[in-house]
Amino acid sequence: MSADPAGMRRDYTEREGLLEAAMAADWTTQFVSWFADAATYGLPEPNAMIVATADRRGRPSARTVLLKGVDLRGFVFFTNYTSRKGTDALTNPYASLVFPWFPIQRQVLVAGAVEKVSRAETEAYFATRPRGSQLGAWASPQSQVVPDRAAVDAGLAAVTERFAGETVPAPPHWGGLRVIPETVEFWQGRSNRLHDRLRYRRTATATWIMERLAP
Repeated sequence: MSADPAGMRRDYTEREGLLEAAMAADWTTQFVSWFADAATYGLPEPNAMIVATADRRGRPSARTVLLKGVDLRGFVFFTNYTSRKGTDALTNPYASLVFPWFPIQRQVLVAGAVEKVSRAETEAYFATRPRGSQLGAWASPQSQVVPDRAAVDAGLAAVTERFAGETVPAPPHWGGLRVIPETVEFWQGRSNRLHDRLRYRRTATATWIMERLAP
């Protein structure tokens, strides 16, 4: 390799540390605050998150997906339910998320159960998508093997003709997934790799506690 990954090292010294007293009372408020910081800083697509799932045999996979909503119920994204992540999430309904905001030396890590959002929520969001994205949701058999790019383009051409002059409805195999957090960790880079890690954790009694994790 022309560049040595083991030799790439950056010390995190530019931002203040993370103290319990400065944290919001709940994870939702804290996440919204940090998300606003990431957006204000000008990070490209601060809503981009790594979604990790596992299949029924426990074999993991991960990919980058865009967050489309967050509230007290959890984090929402949309996908083809027959895709790899969709199939994983519906057969082994647990996932983790990572928001990698490295330019501001922060990460947010989430773990929790997965559920489908209501069909009404899916249809409301789908109606806001650009028409090209709506057609793409019908055209692509996501995660399936295809012979070549021409097959993808042919699929788009077919659905474009099918829905010509019509409103494109949400496909029955497409919709939202909500990750219902059991833990939400806020990670702040610090010098000497002694990073600050504060985690909100839901207890067995459905209350939330905050705890500090060793870096």
